[in-house]
Amino acid sequence: MPRAVPPPDLNDPQPPIPELIGNSPAMQQVYRLTRQVAQSNASVLLLGETGTGKELIAKAIHRLSPRGSGPFIRVNCGALAENLLESELFGHVRGAFTGAVGNRTGRFEAAHTGTVFLDEINSTTPKLQVKLLRVLQEHEFERVGDTQTIRVDTRVIAASNRDLLEETEAGRFREDLYFRLNVITIHLPPLRERREDIPLLVGHFLAVYNEEDNRHVPHVAPAAMEALAQYRWPGNVRELQNYVERAVVLAPGDELTPDLLPEVVLGRKPRRMGRRHGGDLGALAGEYVEEGVSAAGPNAENLHAIIVDRVEKELIAQVMAESDNVQVKAAKRLGINRNTLFKKIKEYGLEN
Repeated sequence: MPRAVPPPDLNDPQPPIPELIGNSPAMQQVYRLTRQVAQSNASVLLLGETGTGKELIAKAIHRLSPRGSGPFIRVNCGALAENLLESELFGHVRGAFTGAVGNRTGRFEAAHTGTVFLDEINSTTPKLQVKLLRVLQEHEFERVGDTQTIRVDTRVIAASNRDLLEETEAGRFREDLYFRLNVITIHLPPLRERREDIPLLVGHFLAVYNEEDNRHVPHVAPAAMEALAQYRWPGNVRELQNYVERAVVLAPGDELTPDLLPEVVLGRKPRRMGRRHGGDLGALAGEYVEEGVSAAGPNAENLHAIIVDRVEKELIAQVMAESDNVQVKAAKRLGINRNTLFKKIKEYGLEN
């Protein structure tokens, strides 16, 4: 039986889950909608640029809902090819295709009595969109290669970093699926539209990475905070998180100063990173290692490995942003296998 949930306080300005940071009017409106829609079983569509926290809102809706004790299953629709994504969502039976050596439970079935979060739903193909529409309307499907119909009680929360209405009008997304998803829409504001939250976010990420990397950088120079407040943040909160982490790693003292920030944040012409691959990535890592070694003194040996990871993480985050968060496109630009990119995104916590 679903657990009883007390009525939400829709006027509560505080984030509905601790992971959400920000008290700006734009975010308070998001919090109010999150609490309100959590009490229903209606489908929810989350719209926002890459890095705005769509998955965090999806988790908050699930946790606050009567389904909160059930499973929360996330599927990145942009990470897999159509045939693999169909199997991931609906499961398959033995012999359904080459490599199907046994039966497999799909994500919709695994999310029974809970919530399935379909991230990057704009990247799905028309064929798969037909099957998603059926699940939303009829709550039933068949595993790949099977004829037995499976019924599920699963709530759907979908997210897109593109305007689905525009995608529908352009013929890239089914109109009937759009209207079925668009029961309740929550727009997540980009960071540039809630700049008053930047000091709170910087303080939060400083605390996180000071503890994670065993560093002590509790202070932010006024000039550095001013630069952070003025930057446009095309990668939103995720980009800010990466830059604060980088500064914590490289800081020689206990203060985040402007020289620890990337050139682009300071209004200077940045180094071109979008098309670096293979050996070029090694050269970029060398530049940052030299900076870190000179700043770290006796801790340089341990810091070397940390910086290499940070450089790769920063590069992947930037290329993902430039590729509209579509992993197939980003993997091609980076010159790596899509499955490798997917694993690294999970490893570095770069998911939405």
